[in-house]
Amino acid sequence: MEHHIFETQGYHIVTLTGEIDLETSPQARKILLHRVDLSTKLLIDMASVTYIDSSGIATLVEVFQRAKKKGNVVAFICLNPAVMRVLTLARLDKVFVIHADIESAIHAEP
Repeated sequence: MEHHIFETQGYHIVTLTGEIDLETSPQARKILLHRVDLSTKLLIDMASVTYIDSSGIATLVEVFQRAKKKGNVVAFICLNPAVMRVLTLARLDKVFVIHADIESAIHAEP
C-alpha cells in the first residue's frame, strides 16, 4: 500500500493505493489516525485501493469513530467498485459518509 497526502480548501486528503489487508492495515491505521488528530476535515481517497479485507475495514471503522468522537469531518471519496462492494456488504455504506469526488465532498453539507 502506498499513500499520498495533500491539503486543499481546509481539507487533508489522503490518497491510498494498492491493497489494505492484514499486512498493510497497521500502516494505513497509523497514517489515517494521525491525520484525524491533525485535521478537523479529512477526506480519504480510495479510488486506487484494489482490495480491502476485514482488517482494513476495521481500520476504516476505527478512523471514522475517532473522527466522530472528536467532532471532526471524515468522508470517503472515489471508492473503487470492489471496495464499495465490501462496504455495502458490511452495510457501512449506510454509516460512512461517501462522496463521488473531492469537489462534491468539499461542497457537501457537514
